[in-house]
Amino acid sequence: MTPGLRAFLGTAMTFILLFTAGVVFADDNTVSLQVRPLITFDDQAKAGNWIVQGSKFATQGFPQYKLVKAWPEAVYGRNKENRDLYSMGIHSKFDRKGYNYIEIIPATKDSSGNIVPTTIPIPGKVQRMDVWVWGSNYNYTMDVFLRDYRGIDHVLHLGSLQFMGWRDLAVTVPGSIPQSRRYIPQFQGLELTKLVIWTAPEEKVDDYWVFLDELTILTDMYQTRYDGENLADPDYLNQIWSQQASK
Repeated sequence: MTPGLRAFLGTAMTFILLFTAGVVFADDNTVSLQVRPLITFDDQAKAGNWIVQGSKFATQGFPQYKLVKAWPEAVYGRNKENRDLYSMGIHSKFDRKGYNYIEIIPATKDSSGNIVPTTIPIPGKVQRMDVWVWGSNYNYTMDVFLRDYRGIDHVLHLGSLQFMGWRDLAVTVPGSIPQSRRYIPQFQGLELTKLVIWTAPEEKVDDYWVFLDELTILTDMYQTRYDGENLADPDYLNQIWSQQASK
C-alpha cells in the first residue's frame, strides 16, 4: 500500500467516524417541543370525572366542586364570542387549622357506574407543566403528583396560592424523573395522579374558594425511528404472536 493511498484511507476513515458520531450526537439531542393542553374543563360531558376530597378535619359536606362559567382573561380575553368556557370551582371548609389538604383526583366510571380514581397519561417527555389558578390570597400552596413507569410517585411544587385573581403557576419537570429507559420500548411516559392544595397551619380554613383552569404541558414528542419499531408495540406484538404460523 503506497503512502498516498494509506493517507487517503486514513482521512476517509476519520471522516466516516466523525460523520457517524455527528449523526448519533444529533439524534440524541433532537427534540420536538410542543405545547399541549392536558386538562381542560370546557367539556361538560366530563364534569363528573373527578374526585375532590379533603383530609381528616374537612367540614362535613366539604369540599364541594362544580364546573362554572369562569376563565382567566389573560388566556381567553373577555370571551366576546360567548364560547362555552368553564373552570373547576372548589369550595372548602375545615373544622380546625393545621396541615389540611384538598386532593383533586382524575376519575372515571367503572363497569358498575361507580366513580373510581384513574391517572392521566402525559404524552411525550414532559419538560414543564403549568396551570391557571384563581387565588383569594390565602396562605395555601399547590403540588402536582406524577407517577413514573416504575410506579414511583414524584411531588412537584407548583407554588403559593397567596395571591388575588388568576395566575399561571408553572413547574419544570426535573431530569431526575425517568421518562425513558435503554430497553425497547424506550419511551416510558409519566402519568398525572392528582393535584393537592395544602393549608398553612396558621391560616384560616373555615371558608375557602379556588378555581382551576387549563393545565398545559411543554413536552418533547420526538422519538428515534428504527427498522422494526412496530415490534415494540405491545398490541402489534401480541397480534402476530397469537397468529398460527403458516406451514
